[in-house]
Amino acid sequence: MSPDTTTRERIENLLKDHRVVLFMKGTRQQPMCGFSAAATNTLNELLPNYHTVNVLEDQEIREGIKAFGNWPTIPQLYVDGELVGGADIIRQMYGSGELHQLFGAAAPDRTPPEITITDKAAEAIRAGTANAQGLSLHLEIGPDHSAGFQLAPGNEHDIVVTANGIEVHFDPASAQRAKGIVIDWVSTMQGEGLSLKFPGANNINAMSVRELQQRLAAGNITLIDTRPAQGRMMAAPLPQARILEDEGYEAFAGLPKDTPLAFMCHHGVSSRGVAERFVAHGFTQVYSVDGGIDAWASDIDSSVPRY
Repeated sequence: MSPDTTTRERIENLLKDHRVVLFMKGTRQQPMCGFSAAATNTLNELLPNYHTVNVLEDQEIREGIKAFGNWPTIPQLYVDGELVGGADIIRQMYGSGELHQLFGAAAPDRTPPEITITDKAAEAIRAGTANAQGLSLHLEIGPDHSAGFQLAPGNEHDIVVTANGIEVHFDPASAQRAKGIVIDWVSTMQGEGLSLKFPGANNINAMSVRELQQRLAAGNITLIDTRPAQGRMMAAPLPQARILEDEGYEAFAGLPKDTPLAFMCHHGVSSRGVAERFVAHGFTQVYSVDGGIDAWASDIDSSVPRY
């Protein structure tokens, strides 16, 4: 079914006004689905500016763009008025260098990075992938040094590195960011898991809620609440806390690198992952609050709801 005339004209005008248009869920700054996030993360590597359309805010465009290009899913990338494809095609074209060519960018550096995988990490990876026949271990590292492992089919354009008997697949940008990393298996009071340490990165320090209380009273710590909106509705952030979701990473990236930063989440698990990004960017006094706001409610202020 074709979109109605008005919707078609709106889409055509968008494509005439902007060379590169991404129809997506959410915005470039805050994607609202994993596929849209993957598409923007890839485009951000090559383009300082491109136009996005949040289909969640416009039902007519959301349904109309599917019919317009006869493409059933979101996101959709258009360049020079022509449909390129969705998230998977965008990533494939990035890995092959076709996307660089399309935008007139230099071909990607495909030099495999030197990485280290500790014995403990290698053992854990082997155990976790023992039944993953036909799948490869991929590591994606974003511009903010956020990192994620996933099992997925290998691609002929992947950059593949073998360390300690473990084969790891990278896209070109992740491969460059992975130079010199150490992949380890760590055990903390929050649990066990794979950990990445970047060259020159400092360690993340643990901070108890009682120490946080003292530091807040002294005014010598910046507290950042990393919880999503749903969690903050169930237990309001501490009055001194800044909200990562509201301000975004960019608001903190320009702070002096010796600024003391404490990250708080629900139980002290996800805050450590956020803290790792700031450590990777050179911040030298980074803390993750043990037990999160749940420990604060238990040990400091019983009026704070526990959930």
